[in-house]
Amino acid sequence: MASVKLPDGKQLEIEPGQKARDVAERIGKRLARDAVVAKLDGELIDLEAPLDGGGEFEVVTGDSSEGLEVLRHSTAHAMAQAIVELYPGSKLTLGPPIENGFFYDIEVAGRLTDEDLPRIEERMREIVARDLPIVREEVSKAEAEDLYVDNPYKKEIVEALEDGEISVYKQGDFFDLCRGPHVPSTGRLGAFKLQNIAGAYWRGDEKNP
Repeated sequence: MASVKLPDGKQLEIEPGQKARDVAERIGKRLARDAVVAKLDGELIDLEAPLDGGGEFEVVTGDSSEGLEVLRHSTAHAMAQAIVELYPGSKLTLGPPIENGFFYDIEVAGRLTDEDLPRIEERMREIVARDLPIVREEVSKAEAEDLYVDNPYKKEIVEALEDGEISVYKQGDFFDLCRGPHVPSTGRLGAFKLQNIAGAYWRGDEKNP
């Protein structure tokens, strides 16, 4: 039987199929409620990730620097979902967390201004209220290319990846190519404020759209 080693040195035996969330709940109900992701052998993982092989295990909460980065990343996905819902035909590019927040470069039909931000924020709050499960799926490179047949930016990213399984995160009808990890559901996202909208060129090249 496999086991995980906790930060205090304690060993916990785990059953086959047990997930990070299950172990967090065994450690403590409050800790499990505060958890956003976990860490196994130094690598951040989703709470729904299985722990079959065991290893050094740690629960990551939102008040840590790593947990805050995950929250920002998941909030960026919620913003992208809001824009896709409000402006059909929008094409996602890249949307990472940054030191003081997050951003997402998106091609939107028409022109967005800062006056559109309250509308986007309101839709984001609706997405949080839906408490949508955020689910990781593994797809082949060919399947990922099919998902983005109408998005040249994501297709370019997929084509540059090596053959093998590629992770996609889904929440409701929204999906995004992403390595993760993410919070378990959109309901875990807290306060946020969109600051501004700025123009950008794909890959920072003014020859691109």
